[in-house]
Amino acid sequence: MRAALARPLAAFVTSLVLTLGAAQAQNTSTKFETTTVVAGTPLILNGSGTRHRAVFKVYDMALYTAKKVSKVDELLALPGPKRLNFVALRELPSTELGRLFLKGMGENSSKDLMTKHALASTRLIEVFSAKAKLMPGDSFAMEFVPGKGTQFFITGKAQGEPVGDAEFFSMILKIWVGPSPADNLLRDALLGG
Repeated sequence: MRAALARPLAAFVTSLVLTLGAAQAQNTSTKFETTTVVAGTPLILNGSGTRHRAVFKVYDMALYTAKKVSKVDELLALPGPKRLNFVALRELPSTELGRLFLKGMGENSSKDLMTKHALASTRLIEVFSAKAKLMPGDSFAMEFVPGKGTQFFITGKAQGEPVGDAEFFSMILKIWVGPSPADNLLRDALLGG
């Protein structure tokens, strides 16, 4: 009898947790702008969400594209500039954040691609290592401009010169939307789900 009651209760609790998690991923505490301009191209907010790690909120994140997309393949094939905005929700050691981004790239891209883009990937870690830690409310961003590469920003300031190409920026995007995303609910939120 207990086993018969336990199964429906477990299913209900699982459903409730997933529903609440989806709501959390789409309701960020950060109010992101609905539009931005990158290299003279107007971009719209495709989606935003919160990165959770265990029970902690790590950062809010927004994805800007030239047009709305709801599927990963549409996003990766979309030409033109793109932008990722982040706002730290807790103290984040910058070097660790850079390493986690690199790990996410490795989990979603082939070893050949990682080797091909090793220089640009190293630049990502250098950018984040330049600041010891990000504090709650600090912003950072990654912006792709065709023909120029990916520009990194910390608290609104450009960090060095752009690096990589469209393939490299796709590797960055795959941290959140690839086959092994950092957070499934965040992936869905970024894709407007």
